[in-house]
Amino acid sequence: TPLDISAETNEINRLMEVENNGYFELEFYQSNYEGDIVTKIQQSLNYYAIIINPAAYTHTSVAIHDALEMFEGVKIEVHLSDVDNREDFRKINFVRDVCCKNFANERENSYVNAIKYLKELK
Repeated sequence: TPLDISAETNEINRLMEVENNGYFELEFYQSNYEGDIVTKIQQSLNYYAIIINPAAYTHTSVAIHDALEMFEGVKIEVHLSDVDNREDFRKINFVRDVCCKNFANERENSYVNAIKYLKELK
């Protein structure tokens, strides 16, 4: 249900903030609309990094791929599940080749590990 998704998103954001511990300034953004995600990436070109879970758009969005390709900072792809070992139609990944790192199949820890990785880079 939408409430469950919102609660999960809030918990992920909280876990990221805890791991971050003020190290970076974090901004959280969620949208179900491809164009909005592309616009947000384009508005973030001056950021140090983007941690992105493109969800189903991982397998369909050339537009998100192209927007990420324009971003010169660190790009990390995260997924709650193991998208590489799911349905055959999920074998196509338009995001992976423009990201420097991927964390998947670790539920909320995929996001926490992305923050840990960024801290190691800095």
